[in-house]
Amino acid sequence: MLDAAAVQAITLDLDDTLWPVWPTIHRAEAALAQWLQGRAPGAAATLADSGQRAQLRQQVLAERPELQHDLSHQRQALIRLALQGCGEDVALAPAAFEVFYEYRNRVDLYDDALPALQPLGARYPLVALSNGNAAPVRIGIGGFFVACVSARDAGVAKPHRRIFDQAAQRLGLPAAAVLHVGDDGALDVLGGLAAGMQTVWVNRERQDWVHAQDPHATVDGLLALCRLLRL
Repeated sequence: MLDAAAVQAITLDLDDTLWPVWPTIHRAEAALAQWLQGRAPGAAATLADSGQRAQLRQQVLAERPELQHDLSHQRQALIRLALQGCGEDVALAPAAFEVFYEYRNRVDLYDDALPALQPLGARYPLVALSNGNAAPVRIGIGGFFVACVSARDAGVAKPHRRIFDQAAQRLGLPAAAVLHVGDDGALDVLGGLAAGMQTVWVNRERQDWVHAQDPHATVDGLLALCRLLRL
């Protein structure tokens, strides 16, 4: 059971907690393909094919394993590899990535996101804690967060303890004083528990819980989280 009185700060997952991620990624990939179409049609066709894109990603990670948790540079390397493989201008890669990244940050927030961020941010220091590469400032919600910690920053992804520890350090608090909130049972809940945090599972789809350890609480959305914390 959640001990709300012990919560001094909150770490908050982004993708699929504040917005649905895959529609965003699909739009970004479509925008990238459209931009490349008139400049590098071969790479545009390659990157529009999910199978070829997956093969290129595997190649990138085989050649540059240090990019495993750096999704932005991983995406740039993937674009460059597609251009190179089609004999097209690799100098297009940085601008092509910027097109993708602009759309990566054009998210459709869940209806409860802003109404919940306002009271949560007014009451607690919030840290965005994500395996992804979304930028809260570019999205327009950066003002709610005192810090952002990504897998790229930590060099590891959730559920690795180090990323949670880094977030607690940024807050200047022990892990036991931090509540982690996210949608993924394994990455968010089990990761947060292993780091010594309290956890809340955001279960919008009302899925069954399948893990041996339980979250301290489960909510069906962020306004329910606010009610749980008596905000």
